[in-house]
Order: sequence, then C-alpha cells, then structure tokens
Amino acid sequence: MRTIENIRRFRLSDTFVEPYKTLPVPWGPLGYVTFKRTYARRLSEFDPESTGTEEWWQTCRRVVEGMFNMQKQHVFSLGLDWNDIKAQKTAKDAYDRLFNLKWTPPGRGLWMMGTKFVEQRTAAGLFNCAFRSTRDLSSKGGYLFAWMMDALMVGIGVGFDTEGAGSINIREPEYTNDTLVIDDSREGWVNSVHTLLDGFFFGGKVPKFDYSAIRPLGAEIKGFGGTSSGPDPLIELHDNLKELFSSKIGEPISSVDIVDTENLIGRCVVSGNVRRSAALAMGRYDDKMYLEMKNDQEKLYHHRWGSNNSFNAEVGMDYTWHAKQSQTNGEPGYIWLNNARTLGRFKDGPRYDDINVAGFNPCVEQQLEDAELCCLVETYPAKHDDMEDYLKTLKIAYLYGKTITLSNTHWPETNAKMLKNRRIGLSQSGVIQAFNKHGRREMYDWCDKAYEHVKQMDEDYSNWLCIPKSVRMTSIKPSGTVSLLNGSTPGIHYPEDEYYIRRIRFATTSKLLKKLEEAGYTIEDDKYCPNTVCVEFPVREPYFSKGKKDVSMWEQLETAAQYQYYWADNSVSITVTFKPDEADQLKSALELYETRLKAVSFLKYEETGYEQAPYEPITKEKYEQLSANIVHVERFDDDEGGTGSKFCTNDTCTI
Repeated sequence: MRTIENIRRFRLSDTFVEPYKTLPVPWGPLGYVTFKRTYARRLSEFDPESTGTEEWWQTCRRVVEGMFNMQKQHVFSLGLDWNDIKAQKTAKDAYDRLFNLKWTPPGRGLWMMGTKFVEQRTAAGLFNCAFRSTRDLSSKGGYLFAWMMDALMVGIGVGFDTEGAGSINIREPEYTNDTLVIDDSREGWVNSVHTLLDGFFFGGKVPKFDYSAIRPLGAEIKGFGGTSSGPDPLIELHDNLKELFSSKIGEPISSVDIVDTENLIGRCVVSGNVRRSAALAMGRYDDKMYLEMKNDQEKLYHHRWGSNNSFNAEVGMDYTWHAKQSQTNGEPGYIWLNNARTLGRFKDGPRYDDINVAGFNPCVEQQLEDAELCCLVETYPAKHDDMEDYLKTLKIAYLYGKTITLSNTHWPETNAKMLKNRRIGLSQSGVIQAFNKHGRREMYDWCDKAYEHVKQMDEDYSNWLCIPKSVRMTSIKPSGTVSLLNGSTPGIHYPEDEYYIRRIRFATTSKLLKKLEEAGYTIEDDKYCPNTVCVEFPVREPYFSKGKKDVSMWEQLETAAQYQYYWADNSVSITVTFKPDEADQLKSALELYETRLKAVSFLKYEETGYEQAPYEPITKEKYEQLSANIVHVERFDDDEGGTGSKFCTNDTCTI
C-alpha cells in the first residue's frame, strides 16, 4: 500500500543532469556573481562531506526536484493518480528552461525551495509578501504585530493598514516579578513582543524579560541561515515600544502609533539576522497626521524609514495636496482599493470574486486579503523568439506558482485564505526589452493570448489536483536581484541608459572579492559604509531604445495601464519617474489614470551626484574601456553561502 511515508522522493536522473554541468549559462553582466552572492547554498547542507557552494546546475536541480516533490506529496496525500513518466518529461523541460533563464522562481524560491527548512518547519519561506489589516486590533491586539514580526523574520514583506486606529485605548500594563526567559528562536522573540504589546493594549501581565538564552553576536543560525545579531536589537525594540506607549496611557491608539509600532519592529528585524525589511503602510486619504508623519526628521531617521507609506485613494477625489507631496517626497503611494476589489484585468470588466481584498503587498503587484500571502514567478518574454516558445515557459512558471499553493504555513488563518484563493503572481520582466525586440503591439497581443492560455491551464491543473482555481494569476512585479541573473530590465521599468556602471556592495570579508579583483573589476572602499566595498560592473543594455532620462512620465503611465488591461489580473507595480518640468502634471495624471490602474507611485528623476551611486550612466567608449580589462569569471571556488533572498528582492520596496 502506498503512503506518504513510503513514497520515493522525486528526482531527476543523473544522466539527464550530467551534460548541464559543463554547458554555458546565459548569464547577464552581473548574473553569476549575483547568483553566488545571493542564492548559492553551501553543499554541506545536503552532504556533510561536500565543500563549496552550489553551481547553477545544482540550484536548478534543487528547485525543480523540490517543486515536483511537493506536487507528488499532494497527489499521494489525496490518493490521486501520479504519472511519473509524464512528470519527468515536464520536470526536464522545467529544468532546461530554468537553466537557460527563461523563467525563474522568486528569489525566495531560488534560496529556499528543496531545503529541509521548508519541508520540515514551514513553507512560509517560499512566499514573497503578505498583507495584514489592523481592523480587528480591538480583539486580536498584539498578535497582529507579532504576526507581522514573524513574517518579516522569515523574510516576508508585509503590507498593513491603519484601520485599527481609535479602536482601543492604551492601558497601563500589569508588570509582574515573574521572569520570562526568551527562547533563542524566532518564535521566542515574537512571543516577547506579543506579550509586551498585549500589556499596553489590554492591560495584560508583562513579566521581566531575561535575554540570557539568546546566542551572542555572530553565532551561526541553522535552519533559515545567517548569523545571530545577539540580543541587543530585541532589547532596543522592547525599550522603544515602552517609550512609545507609556506616554499615551488612556489615549486611543492612532494611525501614527500603528505605523510607528510596525516601523520599530522593522528596525529590529533589519538590525537582526534578516538585515532587510519591507513594509507598506496604507492609510486613509484624509488622514493628514499619517500622511505627514515622515516630516519628523528625527523619527524618520530612527525608524520611520521602515515602511513605504501609501493611502487608499478614491476615484474622483481632489489630488492637489497629495500630488504636491509626491513632487517633493516620492510619497505617498496611491492605491485604488475599490479598483482592486471589483476588477481583474481591466479588459474583462467588473468581476466580484475578489471583493474581500483588504490591501496590497509592499510592491503593490498583489492584491491580498487579510493574512494572505503571495508567491511570484518571473518570465522573460525577450528571452524568447516566438510566442509558442513563451507559452511553454509560461506553463512551467504557472506550475511552480500553483505548486507553492499546495504548501501550508504555520499560521492557521493564513492557510484558510491560501487554500481558498490559491492566488499566484505570474510576472514578466524585461518588458521594455521585449517591446524593442518584438514590438509593443505584438507584446500586447502576446499578453492577451497568454492570459487566456493561463486561464485554461489553471482549469486543467486545478481539476487534476482537486483544488480551487486561482482567484487571480497574473501580475507585473518590479523585480530586482532576480532579473540581474539574465540581464533583464526589472519588471516594466526602463533601463538606466544604454551603457552604465552598476555597483554592487560586498562585505570586505567576502571570499568572492579576490576572484573579482583578479578578473579585472574595479573595487573601491565604500565611502559611506564601513567594512564594505563597491564592485563596478560595466553594463550594455540589449534591445535599447531609450533610458529613464529619455522617457516621459506619460509613456510610463500608458505602458502600465496597457499591461493592467491586457495582462495583470492582480496589479502592475510601477514607480513612475518624472522630470522637474513634469512635476506640475502629476495631479492631471492621477485624474486621467485613476480608472485605469490599481496602484502607482512617483519619483523625481534626477542625477544624484552621489559618489558610488548604484547606477552611473557612461559613454560607449568608457564601457568598452572598462570591459576590455575584464576576464569572464568561470567559477568561484568558495565555501561562503549566499546571503539569501528576502521579500521581493527589489530595492524599491525593501528598506
């Protein structure tokens, strides 16, 4: 009798994988070093006798085998039919297309899929982002913020709202002489914050915290990976929360208090092992205290950098004040929540099957219910010569996203939403490159036909897996680190220029630096951060027509609106760059596009003048001069595992 316990793990044959060990990978200019720096796991995790870190062929195998093993476990758990011959055929195609970088899972998937952490502890590490509403703050109290902290600590970016403002009065905690020894784990940290906040929200008991069990600074963390930050960030968080609420006893909690609480948690997480945090706050359009909270420079530098702040915009509202804020601050972001609730692709007209949407993830490409997570998958149409081949890649990317919905997290209310909605986010990166290669109108045609193809696949595979069809399936994410692997432009955004320097920062202790120096890359001490160096990578954009400094605000908005019409039934994530002479047109732009988008943000385009900026446009001659001195790095022989991937792996939504 077959059971879950005795089924064989899904494996690709060694004979199939063997040729890929020596095949060239179509890396982008920063691809290989980005892979080794971020996604390559230590081989000793899988075989104690092995040394070094994964090469690309090994990561592809881990990801694809993990993906199909997850499918196989699900099928066996329901007593359904599993055709191993058919699965092997599809898995081989998935492997080849991943190896050739025609699709990629999110950075989370490259880092975590196929690991013991996901299989034995929680699959939450495979998801990019989440949303949490505070509307039930009066009943759930500190748990809501503990949930957000838990998510951030496993690298999930969190969107949240301020709907709980005014729902409770801050109370004096009942401090006791009992001692709580904080466990040296993510759960231990989260529980301590939950306890402290419930003291202020409900007048609950707060013991004396004992931090002695928390491992010291620099100690290795097994499981999710990384090194310990020691207890100091948690001690500081407890002190900051006490300072925030002790002066407000008897007052109703405000929207600013809600955002400050999450931002202080984000500060702790950044100081800790995760190193980065991603959060999006969503307030009300008429809440001036909330919308102006970043004007306090002292608090901004201390913790209010911890979220990108947006508001729920209403179609037909007066955008005058908000547009002026965007002209100078790059915030707030604009979210038309009612558009998200009542529309999928705009081409398809009103639909009300996602009416419970409460907000968005930090990069606003996924509309989500409260406590819902999202998994994003990227495809690269410019890496395909025809639509037929692209549809084959889309099948694999769809299967990856749908497979992740088969997994459970450690949050019951999240599982309830995920098992019902099965929401995924099939995305495209290198959109502008695809326009220049295939033609803009041709790409809109691809999008329209590909969406119908995805709908049919979802019906077929949902029936086979005996699960609900996905409530939404397509998005445009802003991308970032993952798109560097094959040299694609991120999401729907334009490239910096045809020729530019891309600077990547490394710790001075990185074992990758010696090889990069030998290869001829320019390496400089970071002028702003100690114990850090900048490595310069010269880049030439393929299929180039215009860069950020050449494209108008209006062209960017129209491109986003067309993709919201033809492709994205979730949302299109776009930060529209505008030039100084376009600033006074923001109000008009919002009025014209409020019925054609679900979300948008604006950022003034200006050459920073900063030394060692992440991007620096250069001439063709400068590019050729720098490139002439560089020898391609074939292999890094080191035992320094990747740093791992957090959130959406994009600098526009990570803090």
